[in-house]
Parts: sequence; structure tokens; C-alpha cells
Amino acid sequence: MKLKSLILGSIAAAGLSTAGYAADLGVLTSLDVCDSLGISGLTISSDTNCLQISGGVKYEFYWGDYKDEPVLGVVGLTDNILGTGGNINTIGAGSDVDGELDWRSKTQAWLKFVGSADSDFGTAKAVLRLELNDRYDVQNEGPIDPHGDNLDEDASKLISEAYVSVGDSTVLMAGKKSTIGNFGDSQPFNFLRTFGYNEVDNGILLEGDEDGFGGHVIQVVSDLGNGVSVGVGLENLDGGWDYDAEDDGILERTGSELAGTLVGVVSYAGEAVTAHLTGFTGGILDGEADFYGLHAGATGTFEQFKVRAAIGYLQNEILDDSKLHALISAEAGFDMFTVALSGEFVDAYGDEGYGLGGSVGATITDGIKINLGSRWFHDDSLDVDTVQVAAQLVAAVTETIEVTGEVGGYFGDAVELNNPGVDSIGYAALGLKWAPGGGFTSSLKGEATTESAYKVSFTAEKTFD
Repeated sequence: MKLKSLILGSIAAAGLSTAGYAADLGVLTSLDVCDSLGISGLTISSDTNCLQISGGVKYEFYWGDYKDEPVLGVVGLTDNILGTGGNINTIGAGSDVDGELDWRSKTQAWLKFVGSADSDFGTAKAVLRLELNDRYDVQNEGPIDPHGDNLDEDASKLISEAYVSVGDSTVLMAGKKSTIGNFGDSQPFNFLRTFGYNEVDNGILLEGDEDGFGGHVIQVVSDLGNGVSVGVGLENLDGGWDYDAEDDGILERTGSELAGTLVGVVSYAGEAVTAHLTGFTGGILDGEADFYGLHAGATGTFEQFKVRAAIGYLQNEILDDSKLHALISAEAGFDMFTVALSGEFVDAYGDEGYGLGGSVGATITDGIKINLGSRWFHDDSLDVDTVQVAAQLVAAVTETIEVTGEVGGYFGDAVELNNPGVDSIGYAALGLKWAPGGGFTSSLKGEATTESAYKVSFTAEKTFD
């Protein structure tokens, strides 16, 4: 039995002896520090501190002949800069399918501890998050290729967050953590999205979320009320990123030239509108700004209509060049139908392109939905086009099981440019998701293309808090 229950029971019993004692019980609201701080979930408490524990494990396994799959889509701009392989999210990119098998085994795990206590300035916290990414790949039945944290002997690589904070409406944070930058309000509404949406969704327009942002930080964020919040931070104080041409061109946090990023953000969240503006300038610890830029986005929801716009810009002084990515998207719901349309423009390091995407969704019954969509991209640098069309069926078989089927294809002169003699590539996918409860989810998916590539994927995941 909890000590709190024993104490409350003893006081209640004593209070029955006199009406005066019973009245005094009204001032006792909680004897547990977690309750007094409004913290729930899996907790351990002492007299002054509440320790909240959360975590999760995810496992992924892929198998098939997919790593030498012909490039599905465009080359040049969207292949090299916007990452077509990731955006298409099908079964690989490379030269040709050779009949030799490929597979991947990947384990991700995280464990987070948040220790909280009351202070004169609000809640004081110490946050520690341990994270493991353990991955092994095999291509064409060759040697096992390890990736992730299993390559690092430095235990600090496993600690993704380690910082302290204090405050409620205004919070001071210092240590190792993610950026305070807001890069939301930037995902297209149509179900295929756009060929370049990953860059806008990440927002930073560098090579990834980690480049120049987060890491060792000093940050202050403040809630001004009426949906308005502001923040300012010094980030990436632990160093810059170096490109080592002699080590496979891998970016490593070893240089000082790009160290130090000043980030400022203003956000608004109202009933019908959310919006933000994030500005940044990097490499400032040596007294010179090596890159700077901004990300802005806004979403408006008006009854059955939604409108979204986003723009990301980066000026790289080292390369004396820039990246620009702009997106506009709209969605309208009419009874059982949902119509969405998106457009994008890209000007990235001298390459330009633009595209459109649209979809129509129909809810047939409470558990069955059909999506029809297409997207197109024109690469100005190569003067080639790529078109994708797809039909998707999502069916809830039971309360815990969902089946998704999709068929489609890629067309256009960019496909033939990547794959001589092939003017189109068709594909089909069938997936099963299972969510029995308790924070556990699992999925099984099979994919195949008309170029004889195929892939089977299995995932299982459990979180707790």
C-alpha cells in the first residue's frame, strides 16, 4: 500500500472524532509531489522530486530484391537534392535488379527520464534521453554492413538529450537537446504529397535536421498568451560539421567553422489559424555568419476548407549559393468526398523545378476509404518531367486491424532517362496494420514493381509512459 494512502487514511480516521478536524481536511489536496506538479503516467516520487519515465522499442525487418531497383522518378534536382528515393517511399533506387537478395534488420530504442521539482520560478526539470539506433544492411547477398550507433564506441552518442530547464510560462533550457525552431505547417494535403515535400517538411533546407541545429544549446521560450509564443536560442555550440572527402564524404561534428547557430521563432496557434516564423544564422562563434535563412508556414481551417502555405530559404555563404522551397496546398471536404491540391517551386543551388499534386478521397463506409491521386514534377535543369498516378484502398477490417492496398505507376521522360529503354514503371503494394492496444503496433507489407523488384517489410513497436 502506498505511504500516501496510509497517511490519508490515518488523517481521515482521526478527523471522524471531531467536526473541527473534518473541516481541516478540506485544505489537504495532495501529499504526492507528482500530483501537485500535475504529472501523470509512470512516475516515482520522493518528498521534493517527481521522476517520470517513458520509452519505447521499434523493430524493422526488410527482405527482397530491392536495393538495385531502377530509380523511380526524376534525376538531377529532385533525385540529388530533394531526395526522390525517400519521397517516393517505395522499394529502392540504384542501377538494376540483379536477382541477388537484400535485407535489413534495425532496432530503435529510447528511454527518457524527466525529474521535476517546484521552484520559485516554476517547475525545475532535468531531462535525460537515451537512444539506440542499431542497423545492419546486406546488399546483393554481400557482407553485413553495420550502421547507426553500433559503430560508435563513444557512449555520449547514445545520449540524444541531456538538459535542464526551469519555468512555466517562460522556460530557460540548457544542455543537449533538439532545436526550438518551428518547421511545421508545411505538409501537403494530397495523399501522394509532392516530389519535394520532405525538404519543406524538414524545413531547415540543409542536409538534415541535425545540421547546425540542436546539439548543445542555451534556449529561452515564452508563452505570451492568446496563442502567441516566442523563443530564442544559441544552438550547435558543440561544433560545426565537416565534409571529409577522404572518409566517404561523411559529415562529422569535428570542425569549428560552422559552430554556433542563433535561432529565433515566433508562433501563433488560434482556433482557425496556426502560423510561425523561424529565422536562423549559423557559424557565428568565430564572429562570422556562414549561413542564414528562414522558414515560415501558416495553416487556416475554415469549416470544410483548409489552406496551407510554407516557404524555406537558406543562403550558404561558403558555397555562395542558396536554396529556396515554397509550397501551397488546399483541401476541401464535401460530405463523403475530400479534394486536395498542392503546388511547389524549388530553386536549389542553381537547379530549378516546379510541380503539382492532387487527390480525391472518398469515404465509402465508416471503415473503407478510397484515394485517387497524381503528382507531377518538371526539372528545368534537365528539361524532363515525372508523373506518378496511384489508387489506394484503406479498409478497417476490425477495430484493431487495417488493410491498405495501392497500385500505381511512374511515367515521363525522366523515367526513361534514368532507365534506358523503360518509359514507365508500375508498382503494387499490400499492407496490414495491427494495433491490439497497450501501446503495441505492428505491420506487414509487400511491394513489387514491373521491373521485377520486390520487398517484404515487417515492423513491431511498443511505447510506454
